[in-house]
Amino acid sequence: MTTEKFETLDPENWDEMRELAHRMVEDAFDYIQSCGERPVWTPVPDDISQYLKEPAPADPSDPADVYDEFLANIMPYNLHTNHPRFWAWYMGSGTVMGAMADFLAAVLNPNVGGINHAAPRVEQQVISWLIELMGFPTSASGLLTSGASMANFTALTVARNSNCGYDVRRKGVLAAPGQLTAYASSEIHSCNQKAIETLGLGSQGLRKVPVNADYTIDMDALRDQVRADREAGMIPFCVIATAGTINTGAIDDMEAIADFCNEEGLWFHVDGAIGAVATLADNVQPLLKGMDRADSIALDLHKWMHIPFEAGCVIVRNAATHADSFSLVPEYLQRDVEGGGMASGSLWFSDYGLQLTRQFRALKVWMSVKEHGLDRFGRMIARNVEQAHYLGELIEAAPELERTAPIGLDIVCFRYNPGGLDQESLNTLNRKLLVQLQQGGVAAPSYTTLQGNYCLRVAISNHRSRFEDFDLMVEEVVKLGRELN
Repeated sequence: MTTEKFETLDPENWDEMRELAHRMVEDAFDYIQSCGERPVWTPVPDDISQYLKEPAPADPSDPADVYDEFLANIMPYNLHTNHPRFWAWYMGSGTVMGAMADFLAAVLNPNVGGINHAAPRVEQQVISWLIELMGFPTSASGLLTSGASMANFTALTVARNSNCGYDVRRKGVLAAPGQLTAYASSEIHSCNQKAIETLGLGSQGLRKVPVNADYTIDMDALRDQVRADREAGMIPFCVIATAGTINTGAIDDMEAIADFCNEEGLWFHVDGAIGAVATLADNVQPLLKGMDRADSIALDLHKWMHIPFEAGCVIVRNAATHADSFSLVPEYLQRDVEGGGMASGSLWFSDYGLQLTRQFRALKVWMSVKEHGLDRFGRMIARNVEQAHYLGELIEAAPELERTAPIGLDIVCFRYNPGGLDQESLNTLNRKLLVQLQQGGVAAPSYTTLQGNYCLRVAISNHRSRFEDFDLMVEEVVKLGRELN
């Protein structure tokens, strides 16, 4: 018998690791509970950037020392999405239960590509909740993804494979009798163009249609573009509606798009990354009329439902069509449906997307929804919409501020304009103002450019934001604007 010490990756001292784990949990709770007391953002110092370029160690370190390094060099310079005045880009602010669920998912460490165990059943239950929420039939299929980027890619793959008039999966796009084309407004999120390009259609395969003054798709322009493309020998196959554009939160007329797609034989897909889950909110739900008529929907749960990153979902009305685009079962993945072993059962999510290896992201959704209930999420969404309009009123009341777009959902775009400046000077002033606002740590909106106007963009997907937070931001913006002008 060998006397060599058996080496594993388990703790050498379980009691010490348990004590350290308790310390981590206490620190984590303190971090979230006191999130509003720290700056909303702190730039990473040069010395920390250099520290984070060091090569990997060859030898082990004490676990407590590793954690201390995290506390000193990483935690303070996080993107504090849980801060009540974090309104940059479009990110949810997380939940405590969701964070704990992520920990538990990592402890269990299952692969949710398939196999007979509990995790795929949890994902199926979560998907069934979302199918019902979106108003789809119970026969629809779904898949949890890293986010709406992969959800849109998955849906557009199904649309391309099933609605172009030939076997695209077997023959490829080179066999197409003409350019395969999808359609969306010019306000479409860039992930959809990436998806179309990755599907082999090129950027010209996504036709960007002009928008109306409220940034919704111009239906007359859409009809004209599809008609012209058909006459030119192209193969239209899909229209992508947006339920909440990334710039302004505009919602396309989904009833009109559904009617048009039905008339033209086109796949109707909804990019609902921002607004789809807002069907939970009484003050938004009527704006989403027609979404339930879509062939597929992409949505993000790590936005307005505050599930910790990553958590997206795609829902497809026709489950068989969905599986036809992705199912591939080699001999080493054969299912023994009746055999009763680990390979028994028919719930294999690898049949509905690219990934075979899949993390247990469903658990944080399941536990968060179980804890809070859907109605509470709806109330949080409704309050954010009210806060957006409250911010709009503050902007209207401030002589030096002006909105640069209609308020869509929970997104407010505005700029500091003291008068007497040309557009280039105004753009420069507002760029400097935003940087100083972010570096000061008071609030963190982001930015966009609308019709040549650089503006501050406040995306209010934050369940911790209070109305007084917007008073504070407006006061700071005016103060900084006056100092910079």
